Amino acid sequence: MPRGVTGRRPRTRAALLRAALETFAEHGFHATTIEQICERAGYTRGAYYSNFASKEELFLALFEEHGDRTVRRLAEAIDGLTPGEHTLTRIAELAARVEPDERDWYLVTTEFTLHAIRDPQAAWVLARYDERLRAEIARGLTLVLRRAGRELTVEPDRFARLLIALREGGLAQSYVEPVALPPGSLELQFLGPLLEVSTREVPGAGPADRPKGPGPDAVL
Repeated sequence: MPRGVTGRRPRTRAALLRAALETFAEHGFHATTIEQICERAGYTRGAYYSNFASKEELFLALFEEHGDRTVRRLAEAIDGLTPGEHTLTRIAELAARVEPDERDWYLVTTEFTLHAIRDPQAAWVLARYDERLRAEIARGLTLVLRRAGRELTVEPDRFARLLIALREGGLAQSYVEPVALPPGSLELQFLGPLLEVSTREVPGAGPADRPKGPGPDAVL
């Protein structure tokens, strides 16, 4: 392999992913062509096909990247909590945070989800990625609740599904009516009470019994 090829490949892949997200958000998943993605990224079709076999594969790479970024952002936010901030209210505030770049991702993922509903193979693949993200959410929530001296009274995976449903349903309304319902406001209002009724105090738990921190894999 020529010198420099290994270093260029990650940069090429990252540029194609950025271009794809922007183009998908602007034109839609189905309407976007590979040529449009290559033109925006500044690469040839050959460069594209050396990284991705299809638009579906490219989207799933976007999904994985977004999930990893979400995990990392929330882990960093949790690590930044002081001991006194491990409360249900503060946990709800972190979960309600909506990053500025979330709108583009929401447009893209919503359209691909509709595609997956119609296509059993795409649905199967998307479900595997969803499962991985839910596992990260469930594990992180379990850990941060332990720091608050509480534990879920329901199956963590089911609660993670509920969190995702609240997030996606809330964003759908917020992006239609951003003034009446700012992004994240539904989670901010209802997630605290939801956590209150879906968790219980851990008997005998005190500061010495709680983990020092959620760790790099912990997310909400």
